[in-house]
Amino acid sequence: MRLYLIALQFLTIIPLPFSVSCEEKELGRAMSFFPLAGVTLGALLVAANFILSLRLPREIVDLLLVAILAILTGVLHLDGLADVCDGVAARGGRERFLAVMKDSATGAAGATGLVLLLLLKYQALLHVPIEYKNAALFCFPMLGRFAQVQITVGSKKARTDGLGTLFIDRAGWLQLLLATLFTLAIAYLLLGTNGLSLFIASYLLTWGVKAWFHHRLGGITGDIIGFASELNEVLSLLLIISIFTKGKGVLA
Repeated sequence: MRLYLIALQFLTIIPLPFSVSCEEKELGRAMSFFPLAGVTLGALLVAANFILSLRLPREIVDLLLVAILAILTGVLHLDGLADVCDGVAARGGRERFLAVMKDSATGAAGATGLVLLLLLKYQALLHVPIEYKNAALFCFPMLGRFAQVQITVGSKKARTDGLGTLFIDRAGWLQLLLATLFTLAIAYLLLGTNGLSLFIASYLLTWGVKAWFHHRLGGITGDIIGFASELNEVLSLLLIISIFTKGKGVLA
């Protein structure tokens, strides 16, 4: 329970009625519960969807849901996505890439990537079949947080400073195993075998991102962890659409 609360406290700005102290070594161990923190975010989205849908059209509700998720997470991972987009667009080698990501200013590439991702997330959520919407709202934040665990465990550090190094140093294969079990079980409960297909697709995407950044930078950073999370959220929604829209989909 304590590690779950640490995960929730780190990944969200949800106010807790009490303070949970945390040592650096516990941050890595708390990654076991990152998917459960994602499910908690999903539960809040489901509740918001129910309340907002009583009086507002779906187009407005889904836009508000995207905004609510960004607010609840303190836009932490969106900031990482923008930084990575700026780094990818920068000319130069490894050091230039890392320097651009570390710069607090958001460039044109970062702003463009951020806008496109938010638009894509909104449109994807809008096109999820209504009968699967609650399952999608639980699943996509969970798979995004699982991706954070997967890309962290076993990775090298692209630099020696930054928040990401705390997780890379302290999260191990036990944390990945537990996070995998939680994610697989919940995905199956929500979507059956299609949930397992979502997990496999998410795993492969994250593996590809992890491999590319190890080749390009020699490791990962906290920004890259957030970048992987955001990509997996969008992928999950797109796959749910492809699976369930009119009963036709490549994984159905």
